[in-house]
Amino acid sequence: MRAADAGGRWSQRVTRTSDALDLEPGVFTLEDPRAIARSLKRSAERSGRRKSEPYRSAMSMLTFYINRAGRNLPADRRARLQAAKDELRALYGRPRRSGKPL
Repeated sequence: MRAADAGGRWSQRVTRTSDALDLEPGVFTLEDPRAIARSLKRSAERSGRRKSEPYRSAMSMLTFYINRAGRNLPADRRARLQAAKDELRALYGRPRRSGKPL
């Protein structure tokens, strides 16, 4: 049976019920990249189910969402989510990545 036949896409289910984090509803649709990063940080630090450090869990979930959305993600939302990565790095005191254009 295909995932679509079973009531949704597997990536949607992972985003909702991941063992890594309990995400706040609508976190990836927030307008402010800093608000997205703060929400992911809160979720990562509160989660007792994550398997790695909070920074890695939060960044992995954000990257997962961007990658799974693929071409269907509008350019303005992709740019906002990429900016949220930089905000997340700043919140955890990690160096900013350079060299990759948005």
